[in-house]
Amino acid sequence: MVKYSYYPGNVARQSSREIEDTIHPLCRSLGIELVEITGYNSDGGNIIKQGNRELQLALNARNLALAEINGHDILTVCASSQGIMHESLDTFQKDPIALANANRVLEKTTGMTLKADEITTSHLLHILIDEIGIDKIKAAVVNPLDLDIACYYGPHMQRKGACGEDDPWNPTYMEQLITALGGQPIEYKSKTSSVGNPSLLSLGDSVMKMTARVLNDAKKAGAKVLVTACSQSHSNLDSYQGKAGRVANKQTNIPVVNLTEIIAFALGHFTDRYAQLRTRAIIIGS
Repeated sequence: MVKYSYYPGNVARQSSREIEDTIHPLCRSLGIELVEITGYNSDGGNIIKQGNRELQLALNARNLALAEINGHDILTVCASSQGIMHESLDTFQKDPIALANANRVLEKTTGMTLKADEITTSHLLHILIDEIGIDKIKAAVVNPLDLDIACYYGPHMQRKGACGEDDPWNPTYMEQLITALGGQPIEYKSKTSSVGNPSLLSLGDSVMKMTARVLNDAKKAGAKVLVTACSQSHSNLDSYQGKAGRVANKQTNIPVVNLTEIIAFALGHFTDRYAQLRTRAIIIGS
């Protein structure tokens, strides 16, 4: 059993409860113990950063310091959160002034300080491929997926050092994972493109066009389901499908599920939801 400090991100315990439902059983099946980061806060979602970079850094310093107290590296299920935390940690490790400023705020408000040299942060996807391994995942499969699946990474964690040993520009980890789970990964051109989630309220039509492009590309490539590694972007790709299609005048109807859901289904959890997904894929994704 390997232990990680678990950071759910901004939506897993709010609008995307399905992530919280599925992350725990899938991790138990693969020998991962999630240790709660008690009292964690938002990472700022790259929204706060637009108005106050120092505040977003301080928010992330607090989460990182709590993980240091836990004594375990961080696991998150959101690509946006992984990108934000990695960028913050990288800033603290390379810029002692930024670390000192964050620690000044942190110590004044919480009594904690961050070392920043004894912690790492990873997305679940990279832990599964780099640490758990494809062979162990294959051996744990109970319900092979047998679906044509498009993988959406998003742009936020696609930078060197933030995406494990995967290629930042042309990642394949999720496709390797889907294959191990018995699915057929579908290649399409916008799997790392942004859907503009942080700008949803201020640049609505532009964001809808970005969202529609990803959905339409995946659908045209032959995917029956789209799987997302970013819980923030998931809301655009799922909840805003209809609006995105109308704004961009593109076909956007395709079932969208979080990465944790598709893994949990394949490992034998929530088979009722899996049956519903297969029905949706036949009706909506065709």
